[in-house]
Amino acid sequence: MNCAKCCMSRRQLRFCVLFATWQCKMRAVFLGILILFKYGVYALEYNFEGEIRNFVVGQGKVYVVTDSRLHQMRLDLVEEKFKDLPNHTHPNKVNILLPFDANGTLIVCGSDTSGYCEVLDINDITKTIYREALSVVPLVDKSSMAFLVDFDQSNGVQSRGAYLLVAGENEDKAKKDTGCNFQGGVTLWNTLHSQTGDIFSTTASEPTDSCVIVKDVEWVDGFQTSSHSHSYLFLNIKSATAPSVVLLRMHNSRKKSEMTRSLKGARLQCCEDKPRRKLLSSAVISSGSPLLWVGIFTAQEEHDDTALAIFDISDPGNQVPSDFECNPKCAEVKRDKVLKPQSEVFKLSSMTSVAAQKKGSWIVLYIGTGNGQLIKLVLDKSFRPGCMKVLYRSDDDRMLFSRMHFDPVDHKYIYIALRNQIRRVAVTQCGMYSTLRHCRSSQDPLCGWCMKTSKCSTQDECSNSTWISIPDSFQKELISFQVAKHTENLNMTLHLSVSATGHLPLSCTFKSGSKDLCDSLPTAVFPKCSCSFSSQDLPSKGRQVIATVTIGDETLTESLKLRNCPDISESSPYAKCTACVSSGCHWNSSNQTCTWNHGSAPQVHIEDMCKQLTARKNYTPEIISLWPSQVSFHGKNNAVMKGKNLEQVVKIRFQGIMACNPTESPLLKRSTDTLRFNIPRGNKGAVRVCVVTADGSCHSNATITYGSQPTCTGLQPINTWASGKRQIHVLGTNLEYAETVHLSSKEIILNSANKSFWFHSDNMREYQALGPFNLSLGVGNITVPCAETLYYHPDPEFTSFGTSLVDNDVLITIQKKEDRLNLSMKEVNVLGLQKEKPFPCLILDIKSTTVLCKIVGGKAVSVDSLRIAFGNDTKTLEMTQSATKFLYILVILIILILLGAIAGVWIHRKSQRQMSARMNVRLEQLESEIRNEIRQGFVDLQTEKSDLIENVGAIPFLDYKHFALKIFFPESGPLASLMVKDISQLANMELDERCQALSALIRNQMFLTCFVHTLEEQNNFTIKDKCAVASLLTVALHNDLPYLTQVMEDLLESLMDQPSNAQPKLLLRRTESIVEKMLTNWMSICLYGFLRESVGQPLFLLVSALTQQISQGPVDAVTEKALYTLNEDWLLWQAQDFNFSPLKLKVLFAVGTEGEVSEPLEVKALTCDTIEQVKDKILQTFQRKFGFSYTKQLRDIDIEYEKEGSYIALEEVDTSSEVQGEVTMLNTLRHYEIPDGASVKVIIKKVHAPLSPQTSLKDDQNFSIKYFHLIDPDIDRDESQHPERKKLKLKEIYLTKLLSTKVAVHSFVENLFRSIWGMPHNKAPQGVKYFFDFLDTQAEKKKITDPDVVHIWKTNSLPLRFWVNILKNPNFVFSDLEKTAHLDSCLSVIAQAFIDSFSLTDQQLGKHAPTNKLLYAKDIPQYKQEVKTYYRSVRDQPSVSSQEFKAFLQEESKKHEYEFNESAALHELNKYMERYYTEIGQKIEQKAASPGLKEKMHHVHKLSENMKRSAWL
Repeated sequence: MNCAKCCMSRRQLRFCVLFATWQCKMRAVFLGILILFKYGVYALEYNFEGEIRNFVVGQGKVYVVTDSRLHQMRLDLVEEKFKDLPNHTHPNKVNILLPFDANGTLIVCGSDTSGYCEVLDINDITKTIYREALSVVPLVDKSSMAFLVDFDQSNGVQSRGAYLLVAGENEDKAKKDTGCNFQGGVTLWNTLHSQTGDIFSTTASEPTDSCVIVKDVEWVDGFQTSSHSHSYLFLNIKSATAPSVVLLRMHNSRKKSEMTRSLKGARLQCCEDKPRRKLLSSAVISSGSPLLWVGIFTAQEEHDDTALAIFDISDPGNQVPSDFECNPKCAEVKRDKVLKPQSEVFKLSSMTSVAAQKKGSWIVLYIGTGNGQLIKLVLDKSFRPGCMKVLYRSDDDRMLFSRMHFDPVDHKYIYIALRNQIRRVAVTQCGMYSTLRHCRSSQDPLCGWCMKTSKCSTQDECSNSTWISIPDSFQKELISFQVAKHTENLNMTLHLSVSATGHLPLSCTFKSGSKDLCDSLPTAVFPKCSCSFSSQDLPSKGRQVIATVTIGDETLTESLKLRNCPDISESSPYAKCTACVSSGCHWNSSNQTCTWNHGSAPQVHIEDMCKQLTARKNYTPEIISLWPSQVSFHGKNNAVMKGKNLEQVVKIRFQGIMACNPTESPLLKRSTDTLRFNIPRGNKGAVRVCVVTADGSCHSNATITYGSQPTCTGLQPINTWASGKRQIHVLGTNLEYAETVHLSSKEIILNSANKSFWFHSDNMREYQALGPFNLSLGVGNITVPCAETLYYHPDPEFTSFGTSLVDNDVLITIQKKEDRLNLSMKEVNVLGLQKEKPFPCLILDIKSTTVLCKIVGGKAVSVDSLRIAFGNDTKTLEMTQSATKFLYILVILIILILLGAIAGVWIHRKSQRQMSARMNVRLEQLESEIRNEIRQGFVDLQTEKSDLIENVGAIPFLDYKHFALKIFFPESGPLASLMVKDISQLANMELDERCQALSALIRNQMFLTCFVHTLEEQNNFTIKDKCAVASLLTVALHNDLPYLTQVMEDLLESLMDQPSNAQPKLLLRRTESIVEKMLTNWMSICLYGFLRESVGQPLFLLVSALTQQISQGPVDAVTEKALYTLNEDWLLWQAQDFNFSPLKLKVLFAVGTEGEVSEPLEVKALTCDTIEQVKDKILQTFQRKFGFSYTKQLRDIDIEYEKEGSYIALEEVDTSSEVQGEVTMLNTLRHYEIPDGASVKVIIKKVHAPLSPQTSLKDDQNFSIKYFHLIDPDIDRDESQHPERKKLKLKEIYLTKLLSTKVAVHSFVENLFRSIWGMPHNKAPQGVKYFFDFLDTQAEKKKITDPDVVHIWKTNSLPLRFWVNILKNPNFVFSDLEKTAHLDSCLSVIAQAFIDSFSLTDQQLGKHAPTNKLLYAKDIPQYKQEVKTYYRSVRDQPSVSSQEFKAFLQEESKKHEYEFNESAALHELNKYMERYYTEIGQKIEQKAASPGLKEKMHHVHKLSENMKRSAWL
């Protein structure tokens, strides 16, 4: 626009310029309004691709760090710039993000490439002003915080400088003796090139660095006071025994040394109800005096239990906490000062962040929660909290970031972050209140009534006008009144609970009907009005008075009910109290009487005075149950409450935590014991529910928890057939809160069971359109849209069917037209009809054009039609006549061909042709059998389902000492039993003189190493002896594990230096030395805790899953081979008949002597199970169901089958058993013709044979010769002598069963493997980290540069030496676990796959490779990558200090101080010393040991000789 116009006269020119200037200004204003409307109204949030890791707010910009980018945004959250973060060597964590507004720069420091810092242009982050590689912040998993510290320059008061204060957690690396390199603590860094030492230098004019050193802490927050005089830091001391929250204060100074020397601190103690020794977030309330600070505290073990407390941190004392050191040295440590809170404001679950504002005497807190809410809480000058208001609530459970920032330009907004979203939220909403009364009732100190504009606004928006706000304490009512009696007159005082910034004119009138109540003009002095009138003007029934209050231009009207105070009487104490207080009278709570007020007593609120009074009659309403107790924040319709005396209830009240105004809901239906009502909307969290009676009192209590809204992410399936009634599953989160499904205009009930949610589709005719249809979930009174739509397709069309005979079953193939319905086997039900007699057809498979099913045992069935049901529809399919004719023609042709073949045989060489025919028939039979077997195997592989349990209740862990003994002495001989102290032995049993002397001797490291080397050099010292000595030493030195570790390291170094270990890759592969067995024992000691906490449950679940999977198919009771297994050698493939069916038995347990039985227990079995196998499955099901074993063992029980009211004993062998020659077949459920659903009773055996311990057939030594189950014991001989006797069986046909078993237990295997090489809390077990570092150190000393060598060392020492032993022997970990030979073979396959995952060589597997290698061939490469990541993570983990590991070992020794028999171990070790006494003495002389050592050894020898003589005597 051209702002200058051509004008002829000077006056015209002036007018023209003024007009053009006005137009330009108006255009700018209009443009600003458009920008404000566009961004200020709509740009409330911004979503990033990655998660937010940090964000800060400068004077004019917002800076956000995500996983891979740094973003620059305007204050209205419009993105301006972004910068990719470097990630060269490992994930880059930007720990420091500080706007240096005074310098116009943004300071960014991260952890990439061992650390870096850079200075960016604050208005354009893509411009890098300076960058330097230096380690300012710790690695990704360590805490840190930073802020700018201002100080006065030496050249004048007006000139200020700034340091970058950085506090970081130590990285547990080797600490250098000098300097202040980043080892954890507080350091000060330059921010400008002009400062002494240049930018990012920690030195200044001082010769050395200045720092504060502290270990094992978590830095939380820090700030400098508004006066720039002091800096405060807050941190958590991470200690297992004495965690605490610490406050530090330093005096800001130009000299860094003076700052660190001024360090003072104190410990913060919270709270009264329970200790909460961890700080999550904090904020400064005021920087004046006193210096108030608020923090969110939590307990170490309960992170959801959080509390908000306010402290006065003005004076932390003159001490330095005991955990801190300064360089240069700070004040001497005297004691730890403890600060207690000024107020514990309130407690709320899962608070995560806090920010604070001060408004006059009021404190306004903004609290973020773990379930995605921003809460506003107002405190008065006494720190009493007011109403809790939710400013923002996320639809899901995204946690608020631990820090929040106010808008620096407009403090009415605050920035919050939730996962990948940043939001700008208004902290006050004054404009929503339209009247003075509503504005005052908001109880918000930031809002007030502006007399000039007659609007509710903030004070800065009300310039040059009186601003009316709430007073300096909480008073709920705007207008309150009291009535006092003076002789014959009554004096009524009306009070306005407001405050104002200026003078306000006030006037009042009191009308009773059309007449003035007051005897004279009311006295009005802000904020009170007084009125006197005669007591004669107050009738006995009371008087209604209308009070009108005028404040400036605002008029307030209040209806008052005046009553004669002593005459007030009501039906209940609560109603009487309510009437008394609401009439301006005085309620005497001690004698429950109502009197006149005396003077101007402070006004009380009805709820405060009368809340303790409720109806105390026996018919008080009582809540027993409430459904549902958990709902979405949208509420729920048709809730049901059960209780007593509910006919008195008039409504339901919902009172939120610290909510001012409760929500009430009317009743939909009421009876004596049941109420129906709607649950209204609410904020996330717990809400108290009570029932309200006619007098207004609330009774009984229940709790409703509001959660996030449900989400619908998909449907399964996404289509349905036209006739409807298809089950459609809804996928998503929080679906239990949804009530209905809205499909088009229809509302459908949403069903649920076992955390699965579904609805049945309607008939297509119910809708006017053809679809697809959008779905939404009905939640309360709103709907939540679903991400997917539902499609309707025509009903499935079945055209024809055919039958074939497979063994004893009829296989039916149904032809259907191709459709898009993707039918599942559960949705189709088929009945085969033979002259209207139905036969169930078991669905095997459904494809796009065929349905395959079979009639089990239907060999004699001739199906002439089918009845196919799906949804609500049923189709009948007849056998076509043309198919029957074709079958007849085919049969005739076959007969003619056979007749022709017979005639040909008769004509030609008769005998030769007959033989050929027999061979052909045999070959065809074999081919048919093999074809059927292969097909059946394929069908089984595709249709088998695994329902293995994933929760087994309590896990029966062995205690430590029995676990250790199984590792130390795996053969469990008499030696092992001696090593554990008997329960009758004293815990502090003293050693005899010889044992004490030997105990002291083996604690001499030179003697012990000589002792070990001497024994290993003896030719008659076997490997068994080496293992025994190693375990005996472990037991003898278990009370001094640090010394045992030191000896083990010394022996390992000697082993590595031996000439026989010239090939380092072979080291530690076998147990051929004492130290190798000692290493196995040491690993078991260090990893027992990790084994129980992290690996025990996955291991037990795997063993349980394997056992269940094996028992789901046939198991031969004689050979223990099974159809489902992981080991080819144990595969049951020789059985002649795999025709078995699953059964569900109702098992009853005899519980008394009069024939009483327990409730039925459902047990799954197979028709081919023997009686002993059924009994075993009953006991296993009992233990899984109830979490403990049955009172009797398997050999002590019998079972009986209930048939027609009587019980038939089921026995393994009886007179009805089948006998083949001299071999008897074990009885099965099929033998007894037990049907599905049969009742079986468990009874206790009455009498055992008195002279024979045998109570089971398996106790017979010739069991496998006398009996058979599924495999004839003579099958091999029979096949060689009589091939026609048995069907041809090929093992390869059944190899698919190995794959079925592998798939069934695969998730358990993977969970176990990943729990072993997983790192809880990103930390490997201390023993693993310590020993791996030891191996790395040894490789470095021996200058071994091949990384494969160290990898093999670690594999040989941990997975091969310890974990494989645990995998193959779970009975070492769990009690009462029977490890059968079959289970052992399956575990060996898994253990082989486990150790192959640690191999560095790629295996070349062909068709002749063993199946145990092929089974996991595709999984091994993935496992190898995870193993490499595990080894790398352990290597990169901060090292365990020697002191820390020593403390860990000492704690392990102390835990099990009295569990092992040290005396027995020393006694056995003494036998070896006596046997090789001379050789040991010679070895000690070669080592030039001290004479004292020889004397001690000789002393032990002499004591042993004396004991022998005493024994002879």
